[in-house]
Amino acid sequence: MRELDKFRGCMVGGAAGDALGYAIEFIHETQIFRRFGKDGITQYSLRGGVAQFSDDTQMTLFTANGLMNCRENNMQSYTDCIRDSYRDWYLTQAGTYPINANKHCWLLNVPGLFSRRAPGLTCISAIENGAHGTIENPINTSKGCGGVMRVAPIGLYFSGTQTAIEQSDMLAASAAAITHGHELGYIPAAALVHIIREVIESDDITLEQAVLNSTKAMEKLFSGLKHCGRFSELMQLTVELSHCELSTLEAIHRLGQGWVAEEALAISVYCALKYANDFDKAIIASVNHGGDSDSTGSITGNILGAYMGYDAIPDKYKQGLELKELIIELTDDLYEMKCGKMPQEEIKKKYIDAAYEYKNS
Repeated sequence: MRELDKFRGCMVGGAAGDALGYAIEFIHETQIFRRFGKDGITQYSLRGGVAQFSDDTQMTLFTANGLMNCRENNMQSYTDCIRDSYRDWYLTQAGTYPINANKHCWLLNVPGLFSRRAPGLTCISAIENGAHGTIENPINTSKGCGGVMRVAPIGLYFSGTQTAIEQSDMLAASAAAITHGHELGYIPAAALVHIIREVIESDDITLEQAVLNSTKAMEKLFSGLKHCGRFSELMQLTVELSHCELSTLEAIHRLGQGWVAEEALAISVYCALKYANDFDKAIIASVNHGGDSDSTGSITGNILGAYMGYDAIPDKYKQGLELKELIIELTDDLYEMKCGKMPQEEIKKKYIDAAYEYKNS
């Protein structure tokens, strides 16, 4: 059950960081501390008693659904299914519930996901134009963080399987490249998935070692790419800063604002390393800056949730979290299908026919 605890930690932790940061995503840094005090926002800002998450968590859920839709065990088929799932997500942003269209994802049967939560314009425009982006034929030159913030389920789904870690890393890069064509738009996605897979597969590895292994893996996997060196340098700086006496905010300023993928991952990794045994401190640090707070909160929550597990997440992040039970249900499906434990009739209803009606939205 430890592995399932890590699965849930990754997915719920990501949603928790997203929800904490979403409330302050577009607020200037000085205003955050003026409004919430010297520590910034430290607990959910509820709307109607609910801690709402952003498009980051929405797209993460659709990534998971896309993985489970795939019937063929090859990376291109997984990429195509994820591509279809993002097209379904787009319907939740462009239309209203219920959708009268062919569905790939049962998540389209969830009214609560039909909420426009400041979706990234790159994601919207790329999917609107067919979502045809690939690493070989990029659809644009964007390196926004919209690719990295949604791929965590890939690291979960292939953990402990015979699929080589390089393959799941490349799938993450391909999933990001659907909408973000710059090298630094998809290399961080591969790195995040590598980190998550390593900490899921081992209870003994330190988070820092997983980060270092991930950086080395990216240098090997993307050795011929122009910007791979820039990514490695930034990750090296991130690890160094996690050992420094600088304040967390000063360190984050050294790494960027998180609007672009490599900076979002760097800030998240820094916060996770700095507070590797304290989910609360890590999440609070990851969102209280003037950049893309929900994305850095989400990625930090993915990493540290996978490392520490669901039981280590404080109750304050579980109470009031939007669609928490749905997140757990989808996560449990991901785990059971990965392990070959999910009943065939349930697979058919949910992930072949997309006919499952979720009752608790």
